[in-house]
Amino acid sequence: MDSLLNYFEMGLSSIIPFIILLGVLIFVHELGHFLVARWCGVKVEVFSLGFGKKIFKKKWGDTEYAISLIPLGGYVKMFGDEVGKEVPASERKVSFLHKPVGQRIAIVLAGPIMNLLFAGVVFFFLAWSGEVRRGAELGDIESQSYAYEVGFRSGDLIVAVDDQQVRSWDEVQEVLTHKVNQEVRFQVTRLGFEQPIVVKAVPRLVPNPNPLQLRSEIGAIEGVSLDSWSPVIGVTGKTLAYQMGFRTGDRVVAINDQPIKFFRDLEPKLVALQGAEVTVEILRQQGGSEGHSEAAQEKVTLNIKLPDIMPSLNSFGIEKPLVYIYSVVKDSPAEAAGLKPYDKIIEINGHNVSKWEDVLNLVKNHNYSEPLQFVVERDDAQQFTFKIQPQETELLTPQGKAEKRKTVGILPLIDFVEPSFTRVDYSFGESVLRAIVRSYEVSLMTVMSFVRLIQNKISPKTIGGVISIGQVASQSFKMGWYHFFNMMAIISINLFVLNLLPIPVLDGGHLLFYTLEAIRGAPISMRKMEIAQQVGLVLLLALMSFALFNDFSRLFGF
Repeated sequence: MDSLLNYFEMGLSSIIPFIILLGVLIFVHELGHFLVARWCGVKVEVFSLGFGKKIFKKKWGDTEYAISLIPLGGYVKMFGDEVGKEVPASERKVSFLHKPVGQRIAIVLAGPIMNLLFAGVVFFFLAWSGEVRRGAELGDIESQSYAYEVGFRSGDLIVAVDDQQVRSWDEVQEVLTHKVNQEVRFQVTRLGFEQPIVVKAVPRLVPNPNPLQLRSEIGAIEGVSLDSWSPVIGVTGKTLAYQMGFRTGDRVVAINDQPIKFFRDLEPKLVALQGAEVTVEILRQQGGSEGHSEAAQEKVTLNIKLPDIMPSLNSFGIEKPLVYIYSVVKDSPAEAAGLKPYDKIIEINGHNVSKWEDVLNLVKNHNYSEPLQFVVERDDAQQFTFKIQPQETELLTPQGKAEKRKTVGILPLIDFVEPSFTRVDYSFGESVLRAIVRSYEVSLMTVMSFVRLIQNKISPKTIGGVISIGQVASQSFKMGWYHFFNMMAIISINLFVLNLLPIPVLDGGHLLFYTLEAIRGAPISMRKMEIAQQVGLVLLLALMSFALFNDFSRLFGF
């Protein structure tokens, strides 16, 4: 019952942003058809937002303007647009089908083009008001990496590349890709240093993690990461930290009232305070079954005296939770075997594990009929051995491709700090250019999504319908006006591309018919158009049904 109420509340919170977003985009699209039709002298009988029963209507001139009950589309009804219907000679001058083929193409094309122009205008104003972009602040840099060797450190902020100022990570990435195998000079600002520090490094080609981009490879510097571990800790049993009250899964919020943002801040802070009495504020949460990542958190304050000599965090008993379990999936092999949240995995089948990738690889590459042997450690430092038989599960990779692999039903205690974003201000001219670039980028990504689907590089399960649009609208609306309008522009370009697909009943299908007519010098036969329209309608309904099925699958987890 509670689950149903939660879904109902989620639905209500999504309705208003969904109606606003879809209503604006439909209005823009239909306005394009309407304006060009009127410009070409076509009589427009109805301009409706939505389908079904009209809940509001008003007639001005020749046109009835209406808002209809079902807000999942809209239409412009033009006089003489019905194939085969007889139109009196006296009225043919305002009939759609009696207009020259070039004008009909312009009228049909106007809707999608209006969506593209609208997105461009939105992107312009977002850029002119200050675009929110991924910052060029580095995350955790491992000490054994190439990036550390050449001089990068955790938290460095890249401010210039080859003496050219950069304002976001996208600008840095562009340089890395265009200067592969060349030495690049970076200027970084670093906490504790007044002047920028120069670091020289050579980017190499790596696979592009974004399958929706045209490039299959991009430039990268080995060891550079934008991710920073949050101060969520792992605590080994029978250590000083455990005795003082620290527990695995605790998030350290502050030490002596000074906020702690990153895990990397813990060691220098505690080592600097060795021998002192300190107050540590933490948030303690309970692990649980899958889907409980927002479990109730309890504020805990620890008043402790640190040891006189504490050379490192590990010697105190606190470590990164690299191989700790956060939750155990309900009805999974791991749950049946007895694994628990916050267990630390020590070894699998005799192989020591030091990071979660080791766990994933040992499980998914297990090809034997015998179960895997997990050795885990619990709070009291006792070690337990469990035998677990993996099961085959279909998962979506970060690139959106469906992949079948062996799993046991455990989720890691891995938590990263929210990525840093920066506001980039543009001049009027730069904003115009940025709007063009963004419109091109999003259009290309939309086209590439179809290409990758055909190539089976992303899963059809990533296709979403009206529920997904509603969820995205609601989430972006809660994040603020910038994110809401940015998402509106992205969906507007998606509509631009989708409507140009050569599927009968869509604008692209009509464009195909009229283009063939222009080439042949004669219209397509009525019978062929009727058959094409019926096929197109079936295809469209099938696609909408599939998208809706995916929505319900994601929503209810089946």
